[in-house]
Amino acid sequence: MTGSIPPPSTPSTVVHLRPLASPLPVGFLALAGGTFVVAGLQLEWMPPTQGEAVALVLLAFVFPLQAAASVLGFLCRDGVTATGMAVLSGTWLSLALVMLAGPPGSTSKAVGLLLLLSALALWVPVTASGAAKPVASLVMALASLRFLTTGVHELSGAEAWKHTAGVIGLVLAAVALYASFALALEDQRRRPVLPTWRHGAGADAFTGDPPSRIGEVTGEAGVRNQL
Repeated sequence: MTGSIPPPSTPSTVVHLRPLASPLPVGFLALAGGTFVVAGLQLEWMPPTQGEAVALVLLAFVFPLQAAASVLGFLCRDGVTATGMAVLSGTWLSLALVMLAGPPGSTSKAVGLLLLLSALALWVPVTASGAAKPVASLVMALASLRFLTTGVHELSGAEAWKHTAGVIGLVLAAVALYASFALALEDQRRRPVLPTWRHGAGADAFTGDPPSRIGEVTGEAGVRNQL
């Protein structure tokens, strides 16, 4: 009597988790810097001829930091953060290049249409994040409103819309600075220090047990065989 052949063993899945810091603080600091200098131009704190200098700030400071935050967001397996930062970085880059190419103080309907699209696109991470990360969602929602009003100004040329966008830009800068500070402290201390009002999966990332922090990582994008 021959012995039965054991069935082939199923290969186990090994997932290596990289200890990466949250990219949100640096991304929101870049957002605060970009929206603040553009608001200064829109509120006429500086002459229109300074538009080229503002564009260089967007190219040298805002775009690279937010692009890096987007890449790190994907590496941290946070598609919501990565998507939001990618939209922001691409929008600021486009705005900077158009500002460099056009005459000072001019408007562009192409930029206006892009800003309207970016305003809608930012609601993808806002909706996906929901109540899990309300501070991050608030920043993205304000950035959407900021792009919307600026886009209307670019399409219409109305000064009232430009000034409205500038005021919203200042509010966005303040909220983005708070969010960056709160999230940086949270990431460093491994616990909430300033209120971030996390809920659900967002709260479990810091206060849950180890299995809830890792979650269903073996079935996430980059581990399963198809996206």
